[in-house]
Amino acid sequence: MRRGGNAVDAVVAAKLAATVTELPLTSLCGGGACVWGNADDGYEVLDFFASTPGLGLATRPPLDFAPVTVDFGETTQTFHVGKAAAAVPGELVGLLELHRRAGRVPLREVVAPAVGWARDGFAVSPQIAAIIGLVAPIARRSPAVARLFFPAGGLPHAGDRLANPDLGDFLHALGEGDPATQVARYWASLVDNFGPAQDGLITAHDVAAYAPVVREPLRVGIGPYTVLTNPPPSAGGGLIGAGLRIAERLGIGDEEFLSSEHQLAMAALLATVSAIRQSGYDQRLHADPDSIRALVAGDGIPAWVERARALLTENQLGATTHISVIDAERMAVAMTTSNGEGCGQALPGLGIHVNNFLGE
Repeated sequence: MRRGGNAVDAVVAAKLAATVTELPLTSLCGGGACVWGNADDGYEVLDFFASTPGLGLATRPPLDFAPVTVDFGETTQTFHVGKAAAAVPGELVGLLELHRRAGRVPLREVVAPAVGWARDGFAVSPQIAAIIGLVAPIARRSPAVARLFFPAGGLPHAGDRLANPDLGDFLHALGEGDPATQVARYWASLVDNFGPAQDGLITAHDVAAYAPVVREPLRVGIGPYTVLTNPPPSAGGGLIGAGLRIAERLGIGDEEFLSSEHQLAMAALLATVSAIRQSGYDQRLHADPDSIRALVAGDGIPAWVERARALLTENQLGATTHISVIDAERMAVAMTTSNGEGCGQALPGLGIHVNNFLGE
């Protein structure tokens, strides 16, 4: 931003860098959503989450779709991976669309930090080293992905250096040339390597039909503030809204930050939001999106507040990549992305681990 960029430039640059340095969490073959704008011009949501593949398929092909168990220590969880676990990714075209709509500096400047870290390498953080250890059974499923995570063969440790020259070259070409040429290359690789001929589901019809969607944000009033988040058909925005309503009723924020009382209250809140999700939330969302807006508006919240008070010892964990930036001109941008756990397969020659959204 010191070179004339704005909050959109900063978020896109940071997100591209994260595809290099947070490789077990996010990828250009993932998906996400972004709330952006300012008080003068208004706000919008750019929804670039993945879409369900299989358009144009007359029959179901053989599928590369297999279970993998991830050991979290206290518990295990089974995910499904393989080429047929991949949904049509929206992240690359979503980032480009956001930059086209509101970015200020040239794309080559936006991609430059990611290009540098991909080509020259970066130091693995303790958190990323730990997450790589968790997803190792998935990352070892193909040589192409294993090379990204384990260039020396074993698990990387904090401080070790990883690099991704193929991704660096792709991002460099994206910034220096015509982005449409590189996007076409990316789509073609998905169809060629994750289509029915390779036991996947992504078709040429899928990629031709994909486009990010602009939506009006879901607005949640909390005291004197208004929180803007992702609206239906997204499930997450409504859950955030309900969680904020419950947090307000619980008085979360009155206690000292990260005190034992604060952490217990947050654990209760997260457990309650999880219970809302498990109570038929998704079915209601699909059948009647307005019912979710009613929930966020306050209908039914008192009962969930009482549930939260009874769940003060539970905890829920999760991980995506979230980036927020506010610039000097009061533009605010908040972006959340995910790659699931990854499907264990990459785009050849591009260094991009593909999502497993159909297998979560």
